[in-house]
Amino acid sequence: MTRIAILTFDGFNELDSIVALGILSRVRKTDWHVTLACPTPTATSMNGVTVHAQSTLAGANSADAVIVGSGVRTREIAADAALMSALQLDPKRQLIGAQCSGTLLLARLGLLGTLPACTDLTTKPWVQEAGVEVLNQPFVAHGNVATAGGCLASQYLAAWLLARLLGREAAAAALHYVAPVGEKELYVSRAMEHVARCI
Repeated sequence: MTRIAILTFDGFNELDSIVALGILSRVRKTDWHVTLACPTPTATSMNGVTVHAQSTLAGANSADAVIVGSGVRTREIAADAALMSALQLDPKRQLIGAQCSGTLLLARLGLLGTLPACTDLTTKPWVQEAGVEVLNQPFVAHGNVATAGGCLASQYLAAWLLARLLGREAAAAALHYVAPVGEKELYVSRAMEHVARCI
């Protein structure tokens, strides 16, 4: 079974968690499992949308792939020693992606090292303070670690995971399904161009 966990905390950005969940769930295989992993039974977004946890942080630690979503409380989470110590992510055995302020959590967990990364403009100075060079682009991956910047860059993280786990055709097919009508080929081509550079 392939298990993908999308870390989702209180104050989460819906576009990060839900868009990635929707694209990754395009895969219709019985051994393919995508969940919102939360530290609590429910998580309420920055705009008041409450979701139920489908898995836990422990489940994320043992998942095959993890996406660390962003939100308005990420700096609080990064300063929460107990919560951060509960995250035992390992790029030697997992594919790990982060979206926007999720990149700050990867930096604080020591998962970026000296690698340059992507994040949103609000989070950029905090990631730089953590000692990470921030790139002016929407997506980058180094080995098993990828980062994306900008709410709608979640498509790149999802496509990267699909390409790594199931191949480029599966990634392109999932993107084609969600792409706007009349723009599908252009949309898929552009997204896969970003991802292909890093596979």
